[in-house]
Formats: sequence, C-alpha cells, structure tokens
Amino acid sequence: MSDQSDELELMVAGDESGIRMDVWLTKHLPEMSRARVQSLIKSGAIRMAGGKSVKANLKTTAGMRLEVKVPAVESVDVVAEDIALDVIYEDSDIIVVNKPAGLVVHPAPGHLQGTLVNALLFHCQDLAGVGGELRPGIVHRLDRDTSGVMVVAKNQVAMDSLGRQFSERTVEKEYAAIVNGVPHPGIGRVETEIGRSSHDRKKMSVNPSSGGRLAITNYHIAEVLGDFCLLRVKIETGRTHQIRVHMAHIGHHIVGDAVYGKRGEKQRLSAFLAASGRGDALAKRQMLHAAQLQLDHPVSGERCCFEAPLADDMQKMLEALRN
Repeated sequence: MSDQSDELELMVAGDESGIRMDVWLTKHLPEMSRARVQSLIKSGAIRMAGGKSVKANLKTTAGMRLEVKVPAVESVDVVAEDIALDVIYEDSDIIVVNKPAGLVVHPAPGHLQGTLVNALLFHCQDLAGVGGELRPGIVHRLDRDTSGVMVVAKNQVAMDSLGRQFSERTVEKEYAAIVNGVPHPGIGRVETEIGRSSHDRKKMSVNPSSGGRLAITNYHIAEVLGDFCLLRVKIETGRTHQIRVHMAHIGHHIVGDAVYGKRGEKQRLSAFLAASGRGDALAKRQMLHAAQLQLDHPVSGERCCFEAPLADDMQKMLEALRN
C-alpha cells in the first residue's frame, strides 16, 4: 500500500442519518477541525466509495461509505542526518534496509528529526523529492517499535512500480512474532475488517466505530516456547497495526505490546524470566519483526527476496524462553 497519504474508510451508522457531512466527519475525525474537513472536501480528498464527490452540506444516510485521503504535510524542510543504516541491498533504483526498533519511518509534525527518512536523505544524495518532500521514496511503513526489512524507492519509476505492487498485493511480506500462549489451530487465517477503535481513536480495532477495511493475516507456529510461541506471519493486506490487532483478536497478544496487550502480561513474563535468571531479556517493545520481503525489481522485473535477521532483543528473548 502506498504511503503518500493516510487513507481511511468510514461508514455512516444506522442512527446517524440526516447529519451535515462536515459535522459528521468532524465527529469521526476528532484530530481535525471542521475547517480542515471542509478544506479536504473541497479539494476532493473526501469522496464516497466509488469516487463520487461530496459537499460539506450533504446530509448523511445510513450505510453511506466515505473514503478519506489525508495528504502528507507539505512545505517542511527535512534535513539529512548522519544516522547509521543497516543496508541489506542497494542499487540505482531501490535501497533495502533493516530498520531497527525505535526508529520512526517518516517525519511528522512535532517529529521532524531522527527518522529513517532523515537517515536516507544523508545516505542517498539523489533521494530528495521522490514521492513527496516529507516521505521521499517511502512506499510502505513499519511501526516505530517493529524492526525489519523495508524497501525504499530511489527514483520516480521505482516509486510508481513499488506503489503499484503494494496496491495490487503482489508483494509478499513475512514477519516473525513472539506471542502469548499457543494458538489453536497451529496454522490459521484471520480475516476481518480493521478500522479506528470506537473507544480510542489512536487504536485500531476489528470492531471499528464506522467503516473498516479488509485485513487478512495468515500464521503458523514456528516454535512452541512453554506458555509462549514464535509465529511466522504472512499478511495479504497492509492495514495499520494489522498483525498486532489480529493477534489480540484471537487472544494471543504479541509479547511486549503496550497498546494491544492485556494488563498483567508484562508482570507475568517478567516473573517468568527472572525465575530463569534471564531478567535482562524482558521485552521493551512489541516482539514483531519484518523478516522477509519478496517483490519484483521495479526496473529489471526480476523477483527478489530480501531478508533481515532477527533483532538482538528478539533473539535474546527466544534464547531465554528456550532455556
């Protein structure tokens, strides 16, 4: 999925008919002012599913679906920074990196430095301007505390090709995750809609307040580790927090997930590791790692497979759990 803009899909609930469109949208997009919503409507960034335009004074009807595309922030100087990169592969068209946990992918208001984009601008002298000033070359994301393989476009041809591959779901993405408990069955498929949580707009949920987008996650157990296990996870879609939400949905939260984990899980794991003399292996972030990425090279067309070894903290936790 291209990351040139944030995309949301909203649906009008059965008891929300007859409300002005800009008023309804402001309610469901609390981070935006009514003036901002009106501006997005006027620019065509908010449309009905299928592409039909809407007006600010249009009245809502039950079941109406709306697509919201929020453009990236514009006209902000993003500086190149000498931040170390773990480069897996690089040529004149793409660069593939192993992103460490804790590194934000792209700048955002209030966080314009210390990101992967800042590091890329320093490393790739010809990257600036590709795909938008704030997100040059970025066609997909990993959460801040998720480690692993990412591909970045170095020119517009590569940007367009990779964006199309993500959109058409021909890119294969496989993750490693340490989760609480042991899923049954050991091989499974989770298919739901994912959207903004009705209780917390900063979280995603399989029971969104309105609307939602199809999300498909496939997993299999790679190793059972007592009351925990290592999963290999392949996703067919790329929704925000998808793996974390789906694992929580089936009752097997990712270890260390402070947002979607259950209360008390950290204490239980801490006690378990301390008892085995490996308190140093306690997770300080969600144990989720993008292990493998398969795609067609944007110029040669050759099928490529890029892999990133497990991050040190995940490897340390696995060793502790095995012992």
